[in-house]
Amino acid sequence: MKKIVALLAAALVAGTVWAGEFPDISITDLNAAIAAKKVVVIDVNGSETWEKNRIPGAVNFETAKKEFAKVLPKDKKALIVAYCGGPQCTAYQAAANAAKELGYKNIKHLSAGISGWLKAGQKTESGS
Repeated sequence: MKKIVALLAAALVAGTVWAGEFPDISITDLNAAIAAKKVVVIDVNGSETWEKNRIPGAVNFETAKKEFAKVLPKDKKALIVAYCGGPQCTAYQAAANAAKELGYKNIKHLSAGISGWLKAGQKTESGS
């Protein structure tokens, strides 16, 4: 029994450390960055979802990933925020890691995702 508890504790700690690679950003702070035009928001939900509902100004990672560097600012310290479906979704990591590989240093994760954004009553865009 002690081994099982120890194993579960180790898994929890490892999961927490791994999940924390990209710090979370709140909906309030993201809204402020969007209003100040000081963020590039990357939607990793796929084209169909991006067409229906996305955070205003969000880039569709599915279509941009082949030439990702072209949609990101030249300033490697610029704020980049990636999001996907919600708190349990890890798809955002594809965009966050792609930005990291390109040398960006200020990458954050909106863990609330599009589901949390909608639940908070925030405005969205749709269409292409």
